[in-house]
Amino acid sequence: MAADIVAYSRLIEKDEARTLTAIRAIRSEVLDPLIADHRGRVVKLLGDGAIVEFSSVVDAVTCAVAVQEAVAAHQREVPADGRILFRIGINVGDVVVDDSDLLGDGVNIASRLEALAKPGGICISDAAQKHLAGKTDFAFEDTGERMLKNIAQPVRVWRWARDQAPATAAAPLPLPDKPSIAVLPFDNLSGQPEETYFSDGITEDIITGLARFRSLFVIARNSSFAFRGKSIELAEIGRRLGVSYLLEGSVRRAGDRMRITAQLIEAATGAHLWAERYDRSLDDVFAVQDEVAQMIVAALFGRIQEVGFERSSRIPTASLTAYDCLLRGLAHFRAYAKDENQRACEMFEKAVVLDPRYALAHAYLALVRITTHGWATAPAEVLDGAFAGARRAVELDPQESRCHRILSEICLLRREYDMAEQHAYQAFDLNPNDADAMMEKGRVLALRGRPEEALNCLEAAVRLNPLHPPWYNSSFGIALYSLRRFAEAAQALKRIPDPGTWSRARVAACYAQLDRSAEAQAAVAEVLRLQPDFSTAEYMRKSVLLERVEDRELLSEGLIKAGFPA
Repeated sequence: MAADIVAYSRLIEKDEARTLTAIRAIRSEVLDPLIADHRGRVVKLLGDGAIVEFSSVVDAVTCAVAVQEAVAAHQREVPADGRILFRIGINVGDVVVDDSDLLGDGVNIASRLEALAKPGGICISDAAQKHLAGKTDFAFEDTGERMLKNIAQPVRVWRWARDQAPATAAAPLPLPDKPSIAVLPFDNLSGQPEETYFSDGITEDIITGLARFRSLFVIARNSSFAFRGKSIELAEIGRRLGVSYLLEGSVRRAGDRMRITAQLIEAATGAHLWAERYDRSLDDVFAVQDEVAQMIVAALFGRIQEVGFERSSRIPTASLTAYDCLLRGLAHFRAYAKDENQRACEMFEKAVVLDPRYALAHAYLALVRITTHGWATAPAEVLDGAFAGARRAVELDPQESRCHRILSEICLLRREYDMAEQHAYQAFDLNPNDADAMMEKGRVLALRGRPEEALNCLEAAVRLNPLHPPWYNSSFGIALYSLRRFAEAAQALKRIPDPGTWSRARVAACYAQLDRSAEAQAAVAEVLRLQPDFSTAEYMRKSVLLERVEDRELLSEGLIKAGFPA
């Protein structure tokens, strides 16, 4: 267990004597007794945290929850900006004993998880969650895979859901009325862990190719990748994702050659419907992807839908090196560590230089440039440049749904609502199985003042992507707030990981509209701590994309009622 005091440097700078006295009191009255009660051993004690070893995950998690609840009670009467709060991370794994210290990835992962936890919160690794399942009454939410600093493989992270009941086995999702499939992440057999981005890219492109067939129901990447490295029966995966068929396979790359294997499996029975092995030159990578998609459809329907397949068999770039750069960029773009967006930008820039007509590279380059400049608050020249890049991408490949989806997002940030809706619908029409395109369509409708229609789209996106990324919750929060379903909106917004002022301010408005003044005030205090010059007028002008006057007035009313400066 890694524990760390939130904003330690700020607290020391503000009032060193009071802070150190409070920390000593918490250690003697809370930490030491609870760690002893749960059979923990303090391995390392730092000024602002500690590393503690336990003999069981249950002891570690039970202790962590007890610590967070006891510290919260201990600090309840302290003003919000002076409270001592902890973040805690827990992992189970091998460690190296070095005298009285513990070293190794097992400890490093716990420390990285601690940094992901909310103030007063706990994050645990998937390995810890597996040991914990069914043994406590504590609820943990799955927040998806994260790339952690200096850790080679992504780690699935679970966040403590305070005040929620533990998750029970979910009811099976109903099967769609057309053949449904999930493509599991292809195994990387190249012998080099860093080559995983390439096998992931192959998998994602097969998903994209299949998704263009309207007669199929195809689960999104995020949900199918959630089962990477887990010992779960195929029938259970099919049940959790609500699909009849699964595709699994492997990729081995050596020199200028590659071997791709693929097997199409009936989830309920485990029966193999089709299997193939491809030994090809790397130059044939796109042909192999299209051939896999074609064979799957042939196996499911007995014939190819020619119009749909013509769309799915386009070659996106003549440069394999450009394609490789795009895959590397996407791997960085989906990571959470510091500077990952900048690394993604560099990879997309290389891809565009290598192939100036590579549409997807232009689109993602436009998107990541906005990301590094604050999204809606990005300077006008950044938004203009991104718009030009995304529009160029659509011109280069008007049949690529992802280019239209990215252009729609950029149009929203520029408050060009008609064009945003046009491209959101075009992205969906080109690829009705793209969960992110469906989510973008719902987001546009929510911001344009059609929240009921938006919710229909958002719920359809979640069905395509049952284990969806947490950022989906922002669109739910927007739509539900406009419908005056404030409690549900707050719940959705609170599920956004590592929240900033955008989501915290909206949560405060939700609480104010529910007359939960104490919670609203606490949220306001945290926003003002993060951004002391926050004002409702500037927030509405820079960060709020609502088109309808009445929706803007409802949000502004909630912010003022919560106690934000006008």
